[in-house]
Amino acid sequence: PRLPPPPSGPARAYPHVPFRLRRDVIELLPGNGCSCTAEPGPLFGPGRGAVDFGSSFGPGERRLQQQREHEFRSYRRRVQSPADRLLIVRANSPLEYPVQGVEVRPLQTVLVPGLSLQAAGRDSYEVNLTASMGTLAVAAVVEGVLLRGEGQPQLSMASTRLDHLNRQLQFVTYTNTVFHPDTADIGGCWAQGGLGMGAGYNVSALVTIATKTFLRYEKLRGLLSSIRRFYPGVTVVVADDSPRPEPLSGPHLEHYVMPFGKGWFAGRNLAVSQVTTKYVLWVDDDFIFTPRTRLEKLVDVLERTSLDLVGGAVREITGFTTTYRQRLSVRAGGAGGDCLRARPGFHHRLAGFPDCVVTDGVVNFFLARTDKVRQVGFDPRLRRVAHLEFFIDGLGVLHVGSCEDVVVDHASKLALPWRRSEGERQYARYRYPAARDDSLSLKHRLFFFKNRFKCM
Repeated sequence: PRLPPPPSGPARAYPHVPFRLRRDVIELLPGNGCSCTAEPGPLFGPGRGAVDFGSSFGPGERRLQQQREHEFRSYRRRVQSPADRLLIVRANSPLEYPVQGVEVRPLQTVLVPGLSLQAAGRDSYEVNLTASMGTLAVAAVVEGVLLRGEGQPQLSMASTRLDHLNRQLQFVTYTNTVFHPDTADIGGCWAQGGLGMGAGYNVSALVTIATKTFLRYEKLRGLLSSIRRFYPGVTVVVADDSPRPEPLSGPHLEHYVMPFGKGWFAGRNLAVSQVTTKYVLWVDDDFIFTPRTRLEKLVDVLERTSLDLVGGAVREITGFTTTYRQRLSVRAGGAGGDCLRARPGFHHRLAGFPDCVVTDGVVNFFLARTDKVRQVGFDPRLRRVAHLEFFIDGLGVLHVGSCEDVVVDHASKLALPWRRSEGERQYARYRYPAARDDSLSLKHRLFFFKNRFKCM
């Protein structure tokens, strides 16, 4: 194996230093090309297929590939800026601290500006600071703050009051003890603390529930009734593109009627656009809330972690429960486009939450930061069948998790054909289109042109 080319920027060469390549690591690094190949399945099961998105275009449409490259180069020129240059710093969120620009004369002392802890509510707070060429102390002592290590290279402070701790941080001083006329000290800082699950969260003030409906008013009313049983004060936003919309009424309910058949993702965009709370909970219109649908747990996960979105689990009437966890990755493929890889599973467990994991895609029941959902958005060209496309568009933007212990029920789809209502039969015709429908081809064309994927 060969090492891939290094990223642009300053580098040092050490030709006299011997080394041995590790094949298992080299294979994980991005290369200059990629391909999608089918994988064999188990002895009596299907394998994983591969899809060539370029095959969705006829011979007369090959010019679109050249147009795609032109648009891609134009996009790169438009969005690149000096801020894209590689700058390596140690990120320590939720702490605010100076990265550079603090000047101190040799063997002198200065106040350290810009120190602040921006954390969610906790029972206690602790900040630890370190220096390598000097010592840390405080110019004043704040009541209710415990200090350890004053006058040493390591300084710790703890308090049950965030405002007291932040005031104490304003008095932190640094004294240089190693003489050098022109150098920089490399310090460190980190925060610790914990919080009991779900303590004091006002779900009605933090969460709006959003859904999209089409013809299934009986199931929608079942969803609304179950929500009111457990969360009577939470606002519910309904986007509706039915041919003959039925009136919906009730407390904390907003019903937005769309032109007929605008579609699944267009409805998601409309619903999310009307959310004014910090978080939005997405549900399908045929879900049913139960005592296991604990929104407080999902809120707690987002409040205490860096996740942008966390999914739950959906329980079918048969008792089967799914989280639909998906790992997504993109391999660089050069001029022909990149390769998208989707596999069931997750990356690792979420620290502090034993029933939760970090992944890339989840089921159609998730709580998310409203601003992040709007940032990614839902492609309105996807009208009938779409879900994972949102998470694919969100790669590199959304930090996604999944918790299996927050469960919503799925209303039964088992019904004899002659017992279905006219609305259910009409819904089925739109939801499950005939083979000649171009929905799948449209997806592939979007992957090819918009996402610049050549295969999956």
